[in-house]
Amino acid sequence: MKRNALLGAVVLLAVTSASEASADGGPGPLGVTAVAAPTKDSARVGALFDAEDGETAGRPAGGHSCTASVVHARHRDLVVSAAHCLGAGGELVFVPGYRHGRAPYGVWKVARVFLPDGWATGRDEDSDVAFATLDARDGRDVEDVVGGNRFVTGTATGATAVTVTGYPDSREVPVRCVNRPAPHSPTQQRSECPGFTGGTSGSPWVNGDGDVVGVLGGHERGGATADISYSVVLGPEAAKLYRDAASAP
Repeated sequence: MKRNALLGAVVLLAVTSASEASADGGPGPLGVTAVAAPTKDSARVGALFDAEDGETAGRPAGGHSCTASVVHARHRDLVVSAAHCLGAGGELVFVPGYRHGRAPYGVWKVARVFLPDGWATGRDEDSDVAFATLDARDGRDVEDVVGGNRFVTGTATGATAVTVTGYPDSREVPVRCVNRPAPHSPTQQRSECPGFTGGTSGSPWVNGDGDVVGVLGGHERGGATADISYSVVLGPEAAKLYRDAASAP
């Protein structure tokens, strides 16, 4: 899980006056972390909470620990996150669009977790991606409420810039940053964005086509500092896991 290193040295920009340049995979400026505006895209990203903490007046209680996001699936009930988030044990709930203690799109209980073999058997950092299905609420599935991004494997690292959105565990709003990933190794990619501290593990890396092409995690469980984050290069193992999770009843 991302550590809180360098938090005090990082200034998150709620508003930037810089002109937003085209970044292929999303609006710029590149490498600047800001509070994510409440949009239909950021609503698909949410915080994970321990279900044992319960709810108060329909709001999650307790602190959030990781990030997840809705991805398109036949049953419209699927989220993706880091394996070290979903595989830690205990019951979880997902709160899309979470802000300041409020759950504008409801609190969704995790029903079933899907872990890759490499993580389940050996905590392999190259397998640090996982999926979970969510129970329906009031006859509706989570994708019916907030939509979902496509989950795409086999994309060349750095082919486009990506937007990374996540929930630092010290903040009650999501943050976002756009940058172009770079290879760290044949199986890991990295992104330089300040302020991605503990709690941002599981954040989706979304390109300009609305595809999730990375998930914050992997090397050092996402990174040992707030300035550099990692993701597994999404390949055949992630593709098979997605197919299994997306087709599960």
